[in-house]
Amino acid sequence: MPRVAVVMGSKSDQSHVEGTIEVLDQLGIEHEVSVISAHRNPDRLREYARGLRERGVEVVIAAAGGAAALPGAMASLTTLPVIGVPLATSELGGVDALYAIVQMPPGIPVATVAVGAWGARNAAFLAAQILGLKHDSIREAYEKYRRGLQDPV
Repeated sequence: MPRVAVVMGSKSDQSHVEGTIEVLDQLGIEHEVSVISAHRNPDRLREYARGLRERGVEVVIAAAGGAAALPGAMASLTTLPVIGVPLATSELGGVDALYAIVQMPPGIPVATVAVGAWGARNAAFLAAQILGLKHDSIREAYEKYRRGLQDPV
């Protein structure tokens, strides 16, 4: 069962979320990857969001650039934690996506990471922290990763 759903608004966003998928694989976190546009196919997004829990998803990572409606739209359709990844796909270098994702109305939060590759990787690490509250194997894998970051003495 996938524990994390990684969703992007366009196939062209795939290269931007490669780091997310690599980290999830590295930590042994089952996941699914989908391309669903909040603007072009809101009905499909609604259906997808309705089935998340039944598929075992516990955290959603939604990546989008430009107007970046996907993370907020996803958060409006589920009470699962949603992590937004702003992508630098427009002339504004991702600042537009960052603002669109981070400024959600009260009651519909989206955890937001940095723009770009670091943010994409950190979204997976944040998902691991959330899942680690419930799943010991994921917590242990993330703790092992963190120990590996320490400078040797």
